[in-house]
Amino acid sequence: MSEPANEGLLGHNRVRTLLALAVPAVIIGVVSALVLFALDELSRLLQHLIWDNLPAAVGADSDGGWWIFGTLTLTGLAVGLIVRYAPGHAGPDSAAAELAGSALPVGVVPSLAAVAVLGLAGGVSLGPENPIIAINTALLTVLIGRLFARVPAQLIVGLTLAGTVGALFGTPVAAALLFTGVAGTLNTGGALFDRLFLPLVSAGAGAVTMTLLGGTLLRIELPPMGTPDGWDVLAGFVVAPLAAAFGLLGVAVFAQVHRWFHRLGNPVLFTTLGGALLGLLGVAGGTITLFKGAEESAELLQHRGDEPAWALVYLAAIKLAALVISAAAGFRGGRIFPAVFIGVAAGLAVSALVPAVPVSLAVSAAVLGLVLAVARDGWMALFIAVVITGDVTVTAVLCLALLPAWLVVTNAPHMLAADDAHA
Repeated sequence: MSEPANEGLLGHNRVRTLLALAVPAVIIGVVSALVLFALDELSRLLQHLIWDNLPAAVGADSDGGWWIFGTLTLTGLAVGLIVRYAPGHAGPDSAAAELAGSALPVGVVPSLAAVAVLGLAGGVSLGPENPIIAINTALLTVLIGRLFARVPAQLIVGLTLAGTVGALFGTPVAAALLFTGVAGTLNTGGALFDRLFLPLVSAGAGAVTMTLLGGTLLRIELPPMGTPDGWDVLAGFVVAPLAAAFGLLGVAVFAQVHRWFHRLGNPVLFTTLGGALLGLLGVAGGTITLFKGAEESAELLQHRGDEPAWALVYLAAIKLAALVISAAAGFRGGRIFPAVFIGVAAGLAVSALVPAVPVSLAVSAAVLGLVLAVARDGWMALFIAVVITGDVTVTAVLCLALLPAWLVVTNAPHMLAADDAHA
């Protein structure tokens, strides 16, 4: 029997080629994690300065309304000035971009990194995933292209996505699940696991590196659920699609809100306005509704039972509005981490209303629905919902809960804006 006409990148000697490509894959994973760690640490230091040191120095209350409003407004102004005047203009608008895309010019990296750090530190309700993937892709396309000239640029982009996702969530499993849907685009040929081999190498290297540096960005601990029964399955079937529908409330208005902001034309105007609106939402919801939402999700869970159901729904609504405004007003960032916070708040509200539903199931099912609505990736939503529980017994219930949630979101609009604004 003759060989297939298109052998892909692996060619006839798959073992030798996979071993050779594993070297740049490891480099990509390690560098992806190092850049993510550096950006996250820099944003933490700046956040500590803005929200702890400065108010203490001037005798202000960082939880007070004026500090929250002023800080978010000034953050919007600073981001707008960089987007408008800095070389590279902070890259394309995150509102119109998927997680993976073509590599940006290296000259865009400084301004993109600056607005990402400012947003994370200033309290904007976006995560680091979109900017860090774009930054890593730009840097590693040049670095790997020079060190390993025969590695295709498309493969470098794919491996960078895998390495960064592995670093973000501390495990290569998320990248493996994510890549089952796009493995064919890497054109490596061979069986599915041949195509997943290199992304797993890169994601594993990124995850291990991030773990050695101090852990992942998403550290949430839930109590074990125990052995699920039929009522748990029914609860998952109800909570996940309801959470997805709640998330779609924000998705439905996102494109229109984006157009409203960008009609102002100048990013200095619409990001400053966006910062001011985020400040008002921060005053209404408190500092727990600010920032990317990872540490704040853990804080909610640590104090579960302290808030009534209506207060938790209120926090979820405030965060959803903040996510829509943050993403629509020209800030650079991702939506997964804020969606996790919304899901945690919504899940705790369900548990407060119906105590018979285990907290672990209520929270993980709500997170599944919210991430699914916002990111529109079933594997990513399922993985994050499973990983935050740390309880493998919930996995089967969540796999079933994903099905009705997917039916809710499948014909709904994506949380993406038309790239009709150049900022």
